[in-house]
Amino acid sequence: MPALSATIITRNEAANLARAIRSLSGANEILVVDSDSTDGTREIAAGLGARVINHSWEGFAAQKNFASAQARHDWILSLDADEELDPQAQAAVLAWKQSEPAAAGYRFARRAQYLGRWILHSGWYPDYKLRLFDRRRGSWQGAYVHESAVVDGPVATLAGEILHYTCASLAEHRQRIEFYTDLAAEEMYERGERVSLLRRTLGPPWIFFNSYILRLGMLDGVCGFLIARMAARYVHRKYAKLADLQRKVYSSR
Repeated sequence: MPALSATIITRNEAANLARAIRSLSGANEILVVDSDSTDGTREIAAGLGARVINHSWEGFAAQKNFASAQARHDWILSLDADEELDPQAQAAVLAWKQSEPAAAGYRFARRAQYLGRWILHSGWYPDYKLRLFDRRRGSWQGAYVHESAVVDGPVATLAGEILHYTCASLAEHRQRIEFYTDLAAEEMYERGERVSLLRRTLGPPWIFFNSYILRLGMLDGVCGFLIARMAARYVHRKYAKLADLQRKVYSSR
């Protein structure tokens, strides 16, 4: 039977971490890699039996790869601190441990809670995520944002869901957008992407239409409308910040 290390990266996640750790009872060890938290995150993790390592922040993918490398076992189950495995997914992990793995990686559907409501449309569900993998055949990729685990070999789907507790307020969502669009703009700039006026003008309304109409966000009620509006805001801010970076570099020459 494969031994399993569960990994979580954290930074000031005291409000979320206990829920995530408690859903990982099927793991042989739980490793929390923390980045200089000041809210008691490390103490909560240790109190729940996790092994804790402090490691200064290097980026999402780099931090998760560091966690994989520090784990005691080759099979890694990675969760974010604001996620948990639902009971069916927990049972699926226990069943998976009873036999020799048939794939290099395994994915779960992920269901997001937004402003207190579970979202079933808007392009947010089923949002499959590869989170269980053999570190000898896979790693995390993504320099800035949207990191993902990539494996060399077949990927299978396990039953159950990862429950993702996203923004509890619009203010929190706006704050996240500012954080992630900073990273996205830097990533686009490093790739040599350039933003045109047409792209900045048409991009946000297209994203709103795609989320709210084509991806049936309207069926998620008010939350679906807000998700679409915030998706458009994300694109607007990302392109605006990329344009600012380009202007700053040009003016410094």
